[in-house]
Amino acid sequence: MALGTATDAYELRFDAGRICLDLLATTHPVERLGSVAVLRAWIAGSGLVPAGTELAHADTSWLAGFRELRSRIGQLVPGGLAPEGRPYDLALAHVNEIARAAPPAPRAVPGADGTLVRQLDGPPACTALLGAVARDVVELLTDPLARAGLRQCEGDNCPIVYLDTSRGRRRRWCSSEVCGNRERVARHRRRAALTRA
Repeated sequence: MALGTATDAYELRFDAGRICLDLLATTHPVERLGSVAVLRAWIAGSGLVPAGTELAHADTSWLAGFRELRSRIGQLVPGGLAPEGRPYDLALAHVNEIARAAPPAPRAVPGADGTLVRQLDGPPACTALLGAVARDVVELLTDPLARAGLRQCEGDNCPIVYLDTSRGRRRRWCSSEVCGNRERVARHRRRAALTRA
């Protein structure tokens, strides 16, 4: 899910290709997880929980937990391409510990129109949701094909790391609509300036 959704008020993006990378992207260009309400929107938008899952019980401790995990992910990715040093080892140990928590297990139930929909047995716990994101980090870092697809956006001043699953692995930007469009506009302006000169 990209910009242009119900989460516009928070400018949340879900186009990095993995939940853990989408969480990491919440720091750019400014802090996006500024409140519990935004965190609830991010959890729902990321697909960690089925649509309509009640998250009213989320509080500021959840916000602290997700920010802490995000910080650890930042130490591992894209550093996961060449792991070394004590900060990397500590971050990896922290992520591995969090990943032990069982993620919320959805079940299939009939929806209002009779089709099957995903639903949780009860409200998800913060540790379970953090565990699901941490497991995504573990899967990303231990999968050679996924690791080979990690890229950092080539956009000016854009630190977003994404998973390149494009044909030929030639994707250059975190988002064609955001950084790609900026690059195309800048290129057009450079050509126009050369033409005028």
